[in-house]
Amino acid sequence: MSTPTISSLAFLTPGNFADDDPYTGLEETLQLFEYGERLGFDGAWIRQRHLEHGVGAAAVFLAAAGQRTERVELGTAVIPIGYESPFRLAEDLALADVLSRGRLQVGFSTGMPHAELLGDLVYDGDWRSFDLSYGRVARVVDNLRGGYLGGPDTVIQSPGNTQRPRLQPHSPGLVDRIWYGGGSLRSVRWAAENGLNLLSGNIVTGESTDDFITAQLNLLTEFRHTPSAARVAVGRVIVPFDSADRATRTRYLEYAASRHARTLAPQGPKRILFAPDVVGTAEQILEQLAADPVVSAVSELRIELPYEFRREEYEQILHDVRHLVAPELGWQPTQLETAR
Repeated sequence: MSTPTISSLAFLTPGNFADDDPYTGLEETLQLFEYGERLGFDGAWIRQRHLEHGVGAAAVFLAAAGQRTERVELGTAVIPIGYESPFRLAEDLALADVLSRGRLQVGFSTGMPHAELLGDLVYDGDWRSFDLSYGRVARVVDNLRGGYLGGPDTVIQSPGNTQRPRLQPHSPGLVDRIWYGGGSLRSVRWAAENGLNLLSGNIVTGESTDDFITAQLNLLTEFRHTPSAARVAVGRVIVPFDSADRATRTRYLEYAASRHARTLAPQGPKRILFAPDVVGTAEQILEQLAADPVVSAVSELRIELPYEFRREEYEQILHDVRHLVAPELGWQPTQLETAR
């Protein structure tokens, strides 16, 4: 058992809002990004969720977050590529990245959640024959490289300007800040071969094992078979409750208990494996993290905040992680804390 050494600390939030009042929830999520930056977190990430009470257009949200923050990395985990136009999405991401002065971290996954409900609304044609997998992600990445369109003599005219056509605005560094949410050996192999960074959270595919940790270690090993400078970040649902009141502590423990059964065996035909939530005092959490060989194998840790918690609970969790957990893992805040 070795003590993890974390150099980069981020959090991932679901961006909840009420059906009859989306503004309040989204504004509170933007405030959470500001709060995380004041605490010194290195990254603040949003989930992209379709048909749910969450952010359906991560690029739009991150553009807003970029205007509310100055330093923190702004991430999305993950954009399901099946609903996206590779060129139009690249335009949106590049624009948001320029407005944030180069702070976007963009995570992708394949497929189309809720495909039978949404597929015909997104596409004019039989989307069932389209490539909604790795090739579509690769097209977004290729567009972000900013290559010129047409031949060497191709130009376009606009008022006051003649130029060679390419995606605008061009943000050169963004292509190096693309991540893939890999849950299978095939997916992490593809991410490594294509130079993408790797996100691995609390859900993986059980391939030749029923044990979550074994499966996730296999993913990291497979990814690192291809030498590159790519980053690797691991996510865990971590909920310290040292500064919470008794009723909140009880609710946190009940939340974790309600999700524990799914961690005991592979779920469904795809043999999905879930990591247990890490809930308790900072001391208990540090013991569990020290016993987690996956966390010890990486330097970037992402705190995955639970769904449907209140803003003050999210702030309490981040506060306790920053003060009581992360420093014991060797992490240091990027700047002096000004919150709480």
